[in-house]
Amino acid sequence: MTDPGMHKGDEFVGKVALVTGAARNIGRAIALSLAAGGAKVAVVTRSNIEQARGVVAEIKAMGCDAEAFLADMAEPAQINAMADAVIKRFGRLDLLVLNAALREHVHFDQISYEDWRRVLSTNLDSVFVATKACLPALKSAGDGRIITFAGVTALLGLKDRAHVAASKHGIVGLTKALAQDLAAFGIRVNCISPGQIDTSRAAGRGLRDRSKDIPLGRQGTSFEIAGMVRSLCGPAGAYITGQTIHINGGLSNSGV
Repeated sequence: MTDPGMHKGDEFVGKVALVTGAARNIGRAIALSLAAGGAKVAVVTRSNIEQARGVVAEIKAMGCDAEAFLADMAEPAQINAMADAVIKRFGRLDLLVLNAALREHVHFDQISYEDWRRVLSTNLDSVFVATKACLPALKSAGDGRIITFAGVTALLGLKDRAHVAASKHGIVGLTKALAQDLAAFGIRVNCISPGQIDTSRAAGRGLRDRSKDIPLGRQGTSFEIAGMVRSLCGPAGAYITGQTIHINGGLSNSGV
């Protein structure tokens, strides 16, 4: 069975997508899904440049253009330099997908202020900085899309993730505000809130599989998230903005 979002299409032909945290897992799936729709893709990673180049190779094998870029999303200067380089390389920007995040597990009494700031800088401040850096190009596109990421951590307030939950709640609020501010420029802004997704990161960190708590009885896949991103970025998302879309198998239907 074809992965969700990986059907061939042409809805993004002539468009350019910038995807952060795109070297693996959800970010990789998003980059591949947008390329399957014809987009040229800037594959952004903090440090996994070889993995990012692997994603670029996968995209080029599909017949689309792509390039890997490095940027630590906690560093405004690096974000601004990366955005400039992407726009110089591709000549435009239509789709901004801000997936990069830190998802640390630390009990509240062990979180230092430096830890707090590092997580909020990477997860929340980066959305502000990257959006500001890319806004002129998105305005010029005339039909720009911005996708941000919250998560079940913000929805449920999971143990040992106070800094992550705070940052993700902030993203939800910022997304709603951006949707209002940028609508006049034809820019739609929406937030994806994934539940427990089966990724190499999650397995490597030893996260508990909560499938028994999920009504659908399983973890989600990266390509199920990517399929929703592709839909929101395409014609089907033309009348959707300011929304937080929960993709969690029914883990919780209340929330932000």
